[in-house]
Amino acid sequence: MFDPKSAVFQFPGQGSQHVGMAADLVARFPAAAQVFSEADRILGRPLSQVCFDGPAEALDETSTTQPALYVAGVATLRALESLLGPLQPVACAGHSLGEFTALTAAGALPFEDGLRLVQERGRLMREAGERNPGAMAALLGADIDAARAICEQAAADTGLPVVIGNDNCPGQVVLSGATVAIDRAMDVARERGVKRVVRLAVSVASHSPLMAEAAERFRAALDATPFQAPRVPVIGNTSAEPLNTVDDIKAELSVQLTRTVRWTESVRLLRTMGGQTFYEMGPKDVLTNFLKRIDREVEGVALNNADSVAALA
Repeated sequence: MFDPKSAVFQFPGQGSQHVGMAADLVARFPAAAQVFSEADRILGRPLSQVCFDGPAEALDETSTTQPALYVAGVATLRALESLLGPLQPVACAGHSLGEFTALTAAGALPFEDGLRLVQERGRLMREAGERNPGAMAALLGADIDAARAICEQAAADTGLPVVIGNDNCPGQVVLSGATVAIDRAMDVARERGVKRVVRLAVSVASHSPLMAEAAERFRAALDATPFQAPRVPVIGNTSAEPLNTVDDIKAELSVQLTRTVRWTESVRLLRTMGGQTFYEMGPKDVLTNFLKRIDREVEGVALNNADSVAALA
C-alpha cells in the first residue's frame, strides 16, 4: 500500500540506462507514452526510438543518456500518478543527473525546460570531456576517509586533480579526476588494501574540477530557466540539505558538476525527515541497492518496469 506520509521519490543518474528501457511502461500506460512523445517533439529527434531500440552506443553517449534518463524518470512518475492521482511524498532526491528529475517531480522545474536543460548539460559535459579527458574509478570496501586520503596522495604524487566524485554508500566511493591521477589513485588504493578497485567505462570526469568549464557555461542555461519553489523538499547532492527556494536550486545546480554527490548523507537526512519507503523511478535498481548499504531498516522499491508500477495500484 502506497503511503505518501512515509514515501521518498528517488531518481537515478547515468549508468542506469539500457536499451529497451521504459518500453513496457509506454506500452501499458498512456501517460508515460505521452511523456516520451512530448520529449521527441521538444528535442526534434527520436529519443524514444533510441531508448527502446538502441543501439547501445547511441544511448550511452552522454548527451543522449541524460535526457533519456530524465524522460524515463518523469514517465514512470506520470504512470504512477495515472493510477493513484496527484502524489506528494515526504521529499524527492536524485543522484547527479537524477537531481533534475527530482526537481521536476517536486514541481520546481517544468518538464520542457528540464528536458532542454539536461540536454544542454549533457552537451557541455561531452565537450568538456573532449577538451579535458578524465576518468573515474570505484573503490569497493573503502570508507570515505580512506578514499579522501587516497585522493590526497594521488594528487600530491601527480600534481593533477583527483577527488571524491560520488559517496554512494558505505563501502562504495567513486573517484573522479585527471586520467593520470586516477591511475595513481587506483595504485594507491590497492597498496592500501582496498578490497576492489574498478575503473569505470567513462571518459568524462563528472563531479570533479575538470568540469569547471562546463559548469561555468551551464550557469547561463540555469539563469534562463524558470524554476519555482518546490512543493516538497528536494535534497541537494552537494549540500545534502533541502533545496527550499529558487536561489537554493540555482546555487546547487551551478556547482553540482564540480562537487561531490553526497548520497549517503542525503539518504540519512531523508530518514530523519520521515522517509521510510524509497521508490526508485528509473530503468534499474542502482539506488535501491545503495539503500541496503546505507540503512537496512528502510524499504526500497524499484519502479523499473510496468509491472512494478501497476503493483502499487
